[in-house]
Amino acid sequence: MTQSASSSPRRRYALVGTGGRAGLYYTSLARDFAETSVLVALCDTNQTRLNYARSKIESLEAGRVPTYLAADFDRMVAETQPDEIIVTTIDRTHHTYIIRALELGCDVITEKPMTIDAPRCREIFAAVDRTQRRVRVTFNYRYAPHNSKIYEVLRSGAIGTVTSVHFEWMLNTSHGADYFRRWHRDARNSGGLLVHKATHHFDLVNWWLQSRPATVFAQGDMRFYGRENAESRGVKEFYARAHGSPAAANDPFALHLDRNPTLKALYLDAEHEDGYHRDQSVFGDGISIDDTMNVMVRYENRAVLTYSLTAYAPWEGFRVSFNGTGGRLEAEVVESSYVNSGGEQALEGAAERITLLLRPLFEAPREIAIEQAAGGHGGGDNRLLAELFGGESPKDEEYRRAANHVDGAASILTGLAANRAIRTGQVVDVRDILDLP
Repeated sequence: MTQSASSSPRRRYALVGTGGRAGLYYTSLARDFAETSVLVALCDTNQTRLNYARSKIESLEAGRVPTYLAADFDRMVAETQPDEIIVTTIDRTHHTYIIRALELGCDVITEKPMTIDAPRCREIFAAVDRTQRRVRVTFNYRYAPHNSKIYEVLRSGAIGTVTSVHFEWMLNTSHGADYFRRWHRDARNSGGLLVHKATHHFDLVNWWLQSRPATVFAQGDMRFYGRENAESRGVKEFYARAHGSPAAANDPFALHLDRNPTLKALYLDAEHEDGYHRDQSVFGDGISIDDTMNVMVRYENRAVLTYSLTAYAPWEGFRVSFNGTGGRLEAEVVESSYVNSGGEQALEGAAERITLLLRPLFEAPREIAIEQAAGGHGGGDNRLLAELFGGESPKDEEYRRAANHVDGAASILTGLAANRAIRTGQVVDVRDILDLP
């Protein structure tokens, strides 16, 4: 670490939204960054989840953190005086807390996606301009060593000017299915997977190419999940949620909250407060997001992307290839399978196997060595956290990994345009959705 409590005051953080993703932040603050940072408050709509988060922090001997219900957000800021608010709420409410935090004089760290539509983006932009405060978006995949190496190879000119990219991302029947069990299954909450999940992927392409999307065409559908698809495959027994349902007992897609202490504490034990069911059937009614998506994007630098996202694959990870005027770069990354909060968070999305192959024109192909890094999301989580809370910024000028609100907006623009293209069958100019500065 480059900072210590003796040389500089600790930066004060409050966190709003204590669901599954929040644990990455409050655990790290309590356990790893006590010299540079301090968590001063927790906020949520559900007191049971607040109590669980506080108990986890206390188990790390980090003291008793005060909790506030969402209605008392302003009072929390006034009483605890945080420098920065960490937003890990449901996607559709990100903008509410980002904007209010800025107005109350705080900087913001927000989970991806920054928000889910263009009007909310415009509100965030206006608040940043009005308050002159900072918003950082946590694109942990930028920090994964293999993704940083891809950036490095492309920037070196090893394949010349990049002309096209093919990017295929597979979510398997554990992780992929999980988006169809919980609040993400309603597009009004998440913007669908082309916004909620693919924001990671589109941000990587924006970052790798150092460009922005210009025009987008897409097609998408729900071909696997949902009741109608299950019926067409001969399924005859259905249930609304797994808990208490005999029909779910032998369903490999069922999530049994009572069999996992963390899921039980965060969700099953908290249901009495808000009625939220974390274990809905992936073959139930009411799902409004696609599970099979294909997108074509032309970027401002004239490169073209073909992208696919499948949410029911037999393995988890991605393949990406770059064609350029001097050759081709190919990568395959196999990631560990997981259910959010269903296991050790440090292993979520960990890279299990990585191959990076450079094929220069008129030369023999050669494999590029990749540094292996421990931790979730390909080793990116730990490096991101060190930059956020530890005062570290390794090679940031070289890699430009830190992401602001403009990057956050650019990352969802492709998904928003793709969703419009799916609805209309037309090519979409992203400037018709949001004209970035």
